[in-house]
Amino acid sequence: MKHKKIVFVCTGNTCRSPMAEAALKAALKQRKIRWYTVLSAGLRAADGAPMSANSRIVLQEAGIPAAEDFKARRLTQKLVGEAYAVVCMTREQAAQLHAPNVTSMYALTGREIPDPFGQDVGVYRATLRTLLECMPAVIRGLQIQ
Repeated sequence: MKHKKIVFVCTGNTCRSPMAEAALKAALKQRKIRWYTVLSAGLRAADGAPMSANSRIVLQEAGIPAAEDFKARRLTQKLVGEAYAVVCMTREQAAQLHAPNVTSMYALTGREIPDPFGQDVGVYRATLRTLLECMPAVIRGLQIQ
């Protein structure tokens, strides 16, 4: 069976989308669901930038593995075209992309994921908590099985 790609998208691909990527990977592993490749990208990412330190800290605190060699990537039309689903952190981000496979966290879960960039680690903890709470609805909404 061919792997289906799911791509989480935020602005810089250093905070929210890498946390969402790690959270979904962990949820799929826990459920023993295979055949999905989970990635993240940013609308204005600086290619090669590292994951934010606070994102890495809160993932580690939660016991969720994050790739040691994570590097930010800019969202490309090619990546959108290859994806089963592109999930943006906000409705505004989703509205910028014109493809049938693009959706938002709001459309799937009824919640927007605000950007914690530049804020203290407590805001990052709250962001990760929200993402973790949303993952069952993301899995249902994308019909992942």
